[in-house]
Amino acid sequence: MTVQTLADDPHDRRLVAQVHPADWTNPTPAGRYNLVVIGAGTAGLVTAAGAAGLGAKVALIERELMGGDCLNVGCVPSKGLISAARIAATVRRAGEFGVHVPDGVAVDFPAMMERMRRLRADIAPNDSAARFQSLGVDVFLGDGRFTGRDTIEVGGQSLRFRKAVIATGARAHRPDVPGLAEAGFLTNESVFALTALPPRLTVLGGGPIGCELAQAFARFGSEVTLLERSDQLLGREDRDAADVLAAALEGDGVTILLNATLDRVERESSGKRLHVTQDGQPWLIEADEILVAAGRVPNVGGLNLEAAGVPYDLRQGVTVNDRLQTANPRIYAAGDVCSRFKFTHAADFQARIVLQNALFGGRAKASALTIPWCTYTSPEVAHVGWTEWEATERGVAIQTFVQPLEHIDRAILAGATEGFVKVHVAAGSDRIVGATLVAEHAGEMLGELTLAMNLGLGLRAIGSTIHPYPTVAEAIRKLGDQYNRTRLTPFVKSLFRRWLAWTR
Repeated sequence: MTVQTLADDPHDRRLVAQVHPADWTNPTPAGRYNLVVIGAGTAGLVTAAGAAGLGAKVALIERELMGGDCLNVGCVPSKGLISAARIAATVRRAGEFGVHVPDGVAVDFPAMMERMRRLRADIAPNDSAARFQSLGVDVFLGDGRFTGRDTIEVGGQSLRFRKAVIATGARAHRPDVPGLAEAGFLTNESVFALTALPPRLTVLGGGPIGCELAQAFARFGSEVTLLERSDQLLGREDRDAADVLAAALEGDGVTILLNATLDRVERESSGKRLHVTQDGQPWLIEADEILVAAGRVPNVGGLNLEAAGVPYDLRQGVTVNDRLQTANPRIYAAGDVCSRFKFTHAADFQARIVLQNALFGGRAKASALTIPWCTYTSPEVAHVGWTEWEATERGVAIQTFVQPLEHIDRAILAGATEGFVKVHVAAGSDRIVGATLVAEHAGEMLGELTLAMNLGLGLRAIGSTIHPYPTVAEAIRKLGDQYNRTRLTPFVKSLFRRWLAWTR
């Protein structure tokens, strides 16, 4: 993520002026900081703002763009694209609802991208250097590196700290495929700078980023091929959910190759030629652009962590305990640089754990967090807790309840019956241990189940809670009805029949 990956237009210049102003002057360091934070992505910003709000003397270091991936090359721009893609797809389906659009759909890709960059710049003040300076945070722009167990150097100045937080995030993994670098490729760090729609796009990786952008570009009009090494999309998700999503992507025109390996890439005058093997069979794919969405790796390079006594792994990131503390008790880490949950909301709540533990000697644990997530395709795939295979791995017996959307009135009326709500409970109880939702707005629906898990509420309580009719969320309540019916065993039914006979 660098300024060079942004478009040279007024909106991106306005963005940079806020999150990495060219005329910024680093302050004179305080004698000793209560907290020094390296990295101004979500984890770093939440930590710095929270500590400053409590009266701590805080320094925040960022070498690139404040706001991190989320603002600049992640959540914000991607959801801008996805929103436009959904509008295009809705207009194409308008005839199903008796609404006729005479001229069909013509996607103005440059205008759509300009809108995204404008909105991103509008959101940027929340993460700006000026805002954090106004909160009392000393903001340093430049490369930060440890020079000792309690010192960090940035811009030729030394900062001493009582506690420090590493929140440097992660970056796109660049696979070592012969010819790929020479042919050129996009990642999430550069794709949002496009100003022209690629006619042919090949996406490497069927995870959340790959699926979201493959579908969006297909809806814009690109000819999209998606390559995934494993035998399903979204490898961490329920297979039934992955199958529904695969069908949806194919319906939008995406060609999906599972069990596929990219062997090499050649640059041709007409574009890029990809040599692929799928299930032992060779494929030849022509593309104008290649989007690499093959996972993420932590940003641990250049920090000189050895000087601070902080162990790390190039793939797993900074090593922390359950309290997010490193082997150096002065130093903590939060967010993508140390966590397998590479989500903005996970980084946010990990930062809150760090604040408790670093500033107040607390013993809050990251393992206590219930972390939901959502892939923002159409339909969305949202998840919390365990899948069936994770419960099996742990040796936990579960009972599963499923409500297909094809039997939910609101979904039928909206023409959005693809998907389901699936909830796992511990066998012999109604305690929810996991859930997967596949629906147009699954991410909005998941909060109810996440809250229930946090508060220890089960399907019985959900079944007794009135939900508005008609809503898609009624599918969750119907699972409560399903659970309650399982309590009516033959013995209970026989007792009930006797009671009814006696009361006649």
